[in-house]
Amino acid sequence: MNQTPESAIRATPWRDAYDAVVVGSGPNGLAAAITLARQGHSVLVAEAGRTVGGGMRSAELTEPGFVHDVCSTVFALAVASPFFRELPLDDFGLDWVFPPIPCAHPLDNGRAALLESSVDRTADSLGADARPWRRLFDPLVRDGGAILDEALSPLRAPRHPLAMLRFARAAVRSAAGVARRFKGEAARSLFAGLAAHSVLPLEKIVTAAPAIALAVAAQRSGWPIARGGSQQLANAMARYLESVGGEVVVNHPVNSLSDLPAYRVALFDTSPKELSRIAGGSLAPRYHRAVERFRYGPGVFKIDWALDGAIPWHAEACCRAGTVHVGGAFDEVAAAMRAPWEGRHARRPFVIVVQPSLFDPSRSPQGRHTAWAYCHVPHGSNDDMVEPIESQIERFASGFRERISTRHVMTPADFQRYNPNYIGGDISGGVMDVRQLFTRPMARIVPYATSHPRVFLCSSSTPPGGGVHGLCGYYAARAAEMAM
Repeated sequence: MNQTPESAIRATPWRDAYDAVVVGSGPNGLAAAITLARQGHSVLVAEAGRTVGGGMRSAELTEPGFVHDVCSTVFALAVASPFFRELPLDDFGLDWVFPPIPCAHPLDNGRAALLESSVDRTADSLGADARPWRRLFDPLVRDGGAILDEALSPLRAPRHPLAMLRFARAAVRSAAGVARRFKGEAARSLFAGLAAHSVLPLEKIVTAAPAIALAVAAQRSGWPIARGGSQQLANAMARYLESVGGEVVVNHPVNSLSDLPAYRVALFDTSPKELSRIAGGSLAPRYHRAVERFRYGPGVFKIDWALDGAIPWHAEACCRAGTVHVGGAFDEVAAAMRAPWEGRHARRPFVIVVQPSLFDPSRSPQGRHTAWAYCHVPHGSNDDMVEPIESQIERFASGFRERISTRHVMTPADFQRYNPNYIGGDISGGVMDVRQLFTRPMARIVPYATSHPRVFLCSSSTPPGGGVHGLCGYYAARAAEMAM
């Protein structure tokens, strides 16, 4: 297993006092700590686990020599994030690997719709829908830097109003509505798979937004993975934090504010429920009540595989894609995304497959491979989804099951045990619909602030929400700095 840097494991846990203490070392906790340390503040990160990383950890989940990412593998939003763009993480051990094709969506006819690293190449794979795809994405990719910076920020007056107007015209719509501009099943299915990252029924408004943001990111810069496993991104962030004066301690759970040294501000990279539990009576009753009303969405059921060979996709192009969206046509994907919201398990789930060892040989022994897949299930579900997930892959890759050597399964309950912030298996930090996108975890002028003037929330349960981009931590740190 990849470990956190040795220099981050401290024999003496910490000093008596810090300007800022950050609880949790996920991407947002580390981003908050880095933001404050770069301003000259003394910062401590306290992590309950034995490695830093939160959702960026790697481990030998199946067999020795097979490196699996426990949660995140593909970092589409990291390379698009203004926070990460400022960090020289390549000087601290991070090496991005860009699969030739960011994402493929296989179809039943043996072909696949491809999300390529340019608008033209993507459009060329979509046949008759090449023109409407270009019409939608040419201006958005051209303005992509401004759009992604704005979309990944808290609610505010836009700094690039014309670019955001172009984005908003499509983004505020439902994925189903935007998909109607495409006539062929390839483009419609490709868009559906991207929109499924919203973890919402595709008929809901704003489900087009994540599809467009992910497509813009792919067609501008690609969807990279970290060589050696996602732990390497976490380790690079921890090393950089130490280089600018921050400190990290692992194996130190925090169960109350009294478990922390003295601080001017404390930031929590946790769920609102975990913050409520830890802070207890230090928070006003109205804040606890708001936390209880905060909504969590469907959970995930994930399988990691050690494979005796690459997945034998019918569509050869899928073998060049880092991510493969398995779900068939638009209507099938839409039905699969509705199911968990109705308390059902889709008979044919929408499955996100990632196959990193095709592009990073360090993750598996020579000639063998790693891959993982997950689908969405009802919140807190205990159902076994191994057969439905593997059947979906077998449908588009005959002989896949014969290549499975070992599997490792995580249910929603396993995810919550692994990380108490993944409540009910919700890895997105709470529902990201129009009611709860900019008011997470509650409606406040400064959403990172709590009822305690020196306690802040910096997790994905704050704007701009889920994904490895570090901006929840960055913006929370800026808010906290004003309270120092």
